[in-house]
Amino acid sequence: MASWHSLSFQDSASPLMEQLIYFHDHAMLVLILITTLVGYMLASLFFNKLTNRFLLEGQTIEMIWTLLPAIILIFIALPSLRLLYLLDEVNTPKVTLKTVGHQWYWSYEYSDFLQAEFDSYMIQPNELPESGFRLLDVDNRTVLPANTQIRALITATDVIHSWTVPALGVKADAIPGRLNQISFTINRMGLFFGQCSEICGANHSFMPIVIESTSINSFLNWITSMSN
Repeated sequence: MASWHSLSFQDSASPLMEQLIYFHDHAMLVLILITTLVGYMLASLFFNKLTNRFLLEGQTIEMIWTLLPAIILIFIALPSLRLLYLLDEVNTPKVTLKTVGHQWYWSYEYSDFLQAEFDSYMIQPNELPESGFRLLDVDNRTVLPANTQIRALITATDVIHSWTVPALGVKADAIPGRLNQISFTINRMGLFFGQCSEICGANHSFMPIVIESTSINSFLNWITSMSN
């Protein structure tokens, strides 16, 4: 989870988030190189006193400053397009999670199992145990198995919400009357926190998301107890 001194992304917990961080680092490297080059050229223009009285045209330099940005854009666009299609790829899911946004809580339904559904509300600060996370912990955590392909179907009943878990690289709008689909794999066990990322009313800040990633056996034991 994020903490007060964090300046970068959370540690990734899914292959998709790893790819997003790689692309971010790639794009930042390109931006740093461009900024350094342009800064050096500006500084050299400010501080040198050289001039060329006979310079009327420079077709070579014009070709360079036309083609070089185009090549740089290609180096950014190709990884970006690859990642865009990778994020939309839906493999064969082993678990389907239906997520419904309400004002101001989430409800979850495990479509592959009978009677496995619950509401998830934020724990009020005055009811929070000492080990809890203020404004982030919920009364019913969403338990999902690690190293398993998961499909999430996301919708809402009232206004537009957004189901977002940064460590998983997952963000999808929950829109009334529409079913959005995302696919992801959690590659390690742990707790992963998120929040609604679409302004949805007075208590928009108080509908957190908690994903608890467990082993497959622990997940099956939990879902069996839920169904009973």
